Amino acid sequence: MSAPAAKSVTASLPQKLCSMCGLCMGTSWPAQESIKSCVFTSGWLGSRERALFGRERARDNPEEMLFGISSERFVARMKNPLPNIQFTGIITGIAKKAFETGLVEAVVTLHRSPEDYFLPVPVLARSTEEILASGGSKPVLAQALASLEKACQQGIKRLLVIGACCHVQNLREFQRLSPYLNGIEIYVVGIPCTDNVHPKNFRSIFSKISRSHETVRHYEFMQDFTVHLRHVDGTLERVPFFSLPQDISSSELLTDCCRSCFDYLNGLADITVGYIGAPLHIEKMYQWVLVRTEKGKALRQLIADELETYPETSAGDRTAMVRQYALRYTRDGAAEALKMSGSMPLEQGFMLAEHMYTTGPRGLEFVRYAIDTHVIRNYYFVKQNYPEKLPALVPAYVYSILEAYGLEP
Repeated sequence: MSAPAAKSVTASLPQKLCSMCGLCMGTSWPAQESIKSCVFTSGWLGSRERALFGRERARDNPEEMLFGISSERFVARMKNPLPNIQFTGIITGIAKKAFETGLVEAVVTLHRSPEDYFLPVPVLARSTEEILASGGSKPVLAQALASLEKACQQGIKRLLVIGACCHVQNLREFQRLSPYLNGIEIYVVGIPCTDNVHPKNFRSIFSKISRSHETVRHYEFMQDFTVHLRHVDGTLERVPFFSLPQDISSSELLTDCCRSCFDYLNGLADITVGYIGAPLHIEKMYQWVLVRTEKGKALRQLIADELETYPETSAGDRTAMVRQYALRYTRDGAAEALKMSGSMPLEQGFMLAEHMYTTGPRGLEFVRYAIDTHVIRNYYFVKQNYPEKLPALVPAYVYSILEAYGLEP
């Protein structure tokens, strides 16, 4: 007897705490197997981190506490950037070489919908052409794990999975708890991720940000406190964070699942590749790489000769900025934050963004700033909206961050 289809599975879950990862879309395993592995059921990191590394991240090690367990970290870019890729193509390059060398037989990844450039379509890529077509960000909730079922049905024994933190957390737990992926050697490339939106809301939000959202091809919230939007003709549009319309962060548009996330840097991937810890350079498009496991080392080695690598950098001090942000979660600060809410005119927004970028946190300190502020925000979001889930969802390191800023748990 086949398991219920995805529609009936997700109907039994709290809809607002579903990241649409795709694990329960198929019928090859019972619905409860997917639900049992869901990060919004059993929580972030914690036992999952112990299962992968044999321990949780050390709370007395400031870098490991925030960045997760890793054996190597560095800044990098491809010597010969891949065409039509958001940065220089490190993730796509790893996937391509893993497939072409026979390390894996297929790649679980995402293509773009023919209806909308930024909407994702899950795919099991089994050719170089299909892997290359997966490059670039799709900044909405994505059903990436839907292709796991295809891999099982096709008898794949060596598989690469590319995913955001919720994908990876769910994959690791499903692999640990359920027998359906037994016999498949899985490699995982993780993408740092925060604040994606539901596909149905994306264009509504996007149209309020860009002067021509239909022609945007690359889209990121960058280290200089502005949104970078690269258009099809190559022009770059920038919008300061502080000038974004206030309503795009409303509870109706942002997802509850992303505001209940505590794994910004994808701590359970074999290798994490993003840009947040790299220095900002519009032409070079540096990225930040965290090698976490032996499999991560093997993936990094695949493209070692194709990479330019650089040491990490760090500048500025996030502390005052995070303390100011944290005030909104105190009784007096919340009232003051409400009074000051609203978007700035563009000129004023650019001035503030420039000031914060030149005098504030950069490099690794910017990562610390981003993690601290997101963890604080998300902790209080869960506490207010899902208090019964607080003990399960919140990993131990979060309480160290709250304590550091004098916040009440």
